[in-house]
Amino acid sequence: MTKFLSTALTAGILALAPFAASAGEIAVIVKTTNSNFWQNVNKGASAAMEGVSEHEMTFNGPAAETQIAEQVNMVDNAVNRGVAGIVLAPSDPEALVPAVKRAYESGIPVVLIDSGISEAAAGTFQSFLSTDNCAAGKLVAQKMIEETGGKGKVAIMSYVPGVGSEIGRVGCFQEYIEANSDIELLDPLYSQAQMATALNQTTDVLAANPDLVGIYGANEPTAVGMARAIVQAGKAGQIVAIGFDGNADLQDFVKDGTLAATAVQGSFQMGEMGVQAVMDLLAGKKVDEFIDTGVVLATKDNIDSEEVMNVLY
Repeated sequence: MTKFLSTALTAGILALAPFAASAGEIAVIVKTTNSNFWQNVNKGASAAMEGVSEHEMTFNGPAAETQIAEQVNMVDNAVNRGVAGIVLAPSDPEALVPAVKRAYESGIPVVLIDSGISEAAAGTFQSFLSTDNCAAGKLVAQKMIEETGGKGKVAIMSYVPGVGSEIGRVGCFQEYIEANSDIELLDPLYSQAQMATALNQTTDVLAANPDLVGIYGANEPTAVGMARAIVQAGKAGQIVAIGFDGNADLQDFVKDGTLAATAVQGSFQMGEMGVQAVMDLLAGKKVDEFIDTGVVLATKDNIDSEEVMNVLY
């Protein structure tokens, strides 16, 4: 969240700009519909629409996070059909810039969730709702240092390189580890947010590094694949594994000790607050430039607590 967050702050001058208070469609466009995380965003967006009669909400996204051109087309199509507003989780910080600019030029408010967008889009969207991914990466790093004693070899299983969320939660993890421990970090591997790919990559990493003391899976499908590979290799509980996100699989892996922890985002809140932000903009209300939707580190000790239960899905 370096240049991406600063872009959101730059956009703040437009947060006060009035938009046409028109009824109509609010298009929620996410990175993929084939993920429990994004389906939980859908639940939050739907909750924001309860009791609302002047707007309707549509939910869409590609079959995979790597289908960036398809997501661009979805935004362009939303602009072409004259939606009232757009909630967008951009899969690529550069590729979505022209489509977001088109929305702005058409007078359609855009609220970003989860991942930021390039500086080239400065001033063309009105708010950015996200986990503070850099803070989340540091939180995971602190837990990794605590559990490993700050020594040994640690692998990083990432997802799509260059995505705004990945830059924060992986980059800041690396920076914190390097500045505060003697841990040797392996170069990140990228699953493209595919569980099977992460499973295979983790299997290879474990085989090639029998002295590995820790491993970090940085998003939902990657963390699930990582944890399954650890179980298959017979190393559950023998290696400090930390995931990201909080679906049922990851909850089970925390409970049985395969994962020492998983960092859980407020995915429901992203959907609910994102749609509400668009409705507020359409009503001429002020919307904050950046809204932190939070992160909680779920462990075996706290996973049944109210704080953690509120963000699990």
